[in-house]
Amino acid sequence: MMFVMDLIIFDLDGTLVDSRLDIATSVNEVLMTLGRPTLPNERIYGYVGNGVRCLIERSLGGGSSEYVDGALDMFLSSYRHHLLDTTQPYRGVKEALAQLVRGRTLAILSNKPTPECNSVLEGLGLRNHFDYVHGGESFARRKPDPMGIRALMEETGTDRETTLMVGDSRVDYESARNASIKVCLVSYGIGAEEVVELDPDYLVDVLRELIPLV
Repeated sequence: MMFVMDLIIFDLDGTLVDSRLDIATSVNEVLMTLGRPTLPNERIYGYVGNGVRCLIERSLGGGSSEYVDGALDMFLSSYRHHLLDTTQPYRGVKEALAQLVRGRTLAILSNKPTPECNSVLEGLGLRNHFDYVHGGESFARRKPDPMGIRALMEETGTDRETTLMVGDSRVDYESARNASIKVCLVSYGIGAEEVVELDPDYLVDVLRELIPLV
């Protein structure tokens, strides 16, 4: 079934860009600095999606607020040096965005900090496709709370029927459902194992498959 979307809201990591290795590298640098054992990359990948503080808390296995704060500062410093070492757009993303942007508004809603979102997008030549880029600190509550989606809808004057969330994980799926909008999940991202358990409105194997749907 065809439908028309005026506002498409994208997750970033795992949806548009494969940033897993650079994130894992930075997490393990923090663990080594703290004298702790490093973690397998695959385990760290499973901690991605709920924001950087949650990523660090999970990687540390807990700890006092002050300890996590210090480790978080270390991570952000490390990640800023590594965020474009290996990170690349997924296959077909650049071509798909070039078509999807025509006649509609595209936005990023990520739980990654906004400055790092913008640095990745600019470094990969994707920033010009997006009217809005919001990270985990942009709103009082982050995904899967619907606050960010609702704010984007209000700012753009878009209703629920013409707004679509595109993501790769349960967090994105629940964000869309909590905002009562349609959701498209990708099968190739960081949350690929979660996706098979969910019931999105649309599921695509490459982003260009979204073009005829919107």
